[in-house]
Amino acid sequence: MSDRVLTVTDESFADDIENSQGLAMVDFWATWCGPCRIVSPIVDQLADEYGDRGVTVGKVDVDTNPGTSARFGVRSIPSILFFKDGRHVDTVVGAVPRAHLEEKIEAHL
Repeated sequence: MSDRVLTVTDESFADDIENSQGLAMVDFWATWCGPCRIVSPIVDQLADEYGDRGVTVGKVDVDTNPGTSARFGVRSIPSILFFKDGRHVDTVVGAVPRAHLEEKIEAHL
């Protein structure tokens, strides 16, 4: 995992994401999820590339953080949620190509 990716928990979600300014991209995943393993390196790359532009990237393990997952209605993983100034603004579900995630980031920057 990239050094720029935050490990976000039920306890830290408010501080890490909801109380942050700018754009945040949060990957909801699980260790046993094959499509999550496909998306994970893409999320890491995007964290490295967009970190200097003020994009916060985090990952929430749905198995150990069920509260946050339930709160945002995450029923399928991987689910990548986008937050702008702490407010949920967009969601991508499934293993999508890198270009699709880049388009979402650019649209919300």
